[in-house]
Amino acid sequence: MNLRDKLRSLLVRLYARRVEGHLDHAQVPKHIGIIMDGNRRWAKAAGSTTAQGHRAGADKIEEFLGWCAETEVGVVTLWLLSTDNFDRPKEELVPLLGIIEDTVRSLAADGRWRVHHVGALDLLPTGMQTALKEAEQATAHVDGIVVNVAIGYGGRQEIADAVRSMLLDAQEKGTTMEELADSVDVDLIGRHLYTSHQPDPDLVIRTSGEQRLSGFMLWQTAHSEYYFCEVFWPAFRKVDFLRALRDYGARHRRYGG
Repeated sequence: MNLRDKLRSLLVRLYARRVEGHLDHAQVPKHIGIIMDGNRRWAKAAGSTTAQGHRAGADKIEEFLGWCAETEVGVVTLWLLSTDNFDRPKEELVPLLGIIEDTVRSLAADGRWRVHHVGALDLLPTGMQTALKEAEQATAHVDGIVVNVAIGYGGRQEIADAVRSMLLDAQEKGTTMEELADSVDVDLIGRHLYTSHQPDPDLVIRTSGEQRLSGFMLWQTAHSEYYFCEVFWPAFRKVDFLRALRDYGARHRRYGG
């Protein structure tokens, strides 16, 4: 690293400390959703392979969760693989699935996080299914951040699965269709979502400059605040995270009112 880069790095660290020092911890979001976008574009800009970009993105996750722990965030949802991603070429998808499986196992082995899968489990390879089940079982006792790993996840798919679960539950209990129709409300559907019994995201962060949700937690983000960051996910820094928290803390949440 040359002198210019060292000075830039020092200034960024000093600025991050200043931003952190002015954070109101009472205004920190309790649940953050993160759309980790830009791995492939980061890799292209760096002259690396797509797989190396995905690996760099995976390596950023532990650091990001550490920042969340420092600021007392309680739930983090990481969007690792969407249902749309299954349409990617096999030569990209297969290594990506391997990287994600390694990430799940690493999160479980860390010992600080309670891992919870959100997504359509039956769409995933057998090895991935096993890794997710083992991660949930191994971390069920952990009193730390709940880390939702959204793998094989799509917002519309989640709502469809919630309705299906609600119907099957009613059938098992012997509830008639008329009784079910009378009882359906947003709370009932919410209890059948992948994130049942969790608070909805207060803040959703998307990296890479894209300003859309792409189907991320469509039901749960009805009243969430959004923060769009230009930097690609592997290059996401603590100062970028702190800026998102500062921006969130300065907003007046109206919840549709």
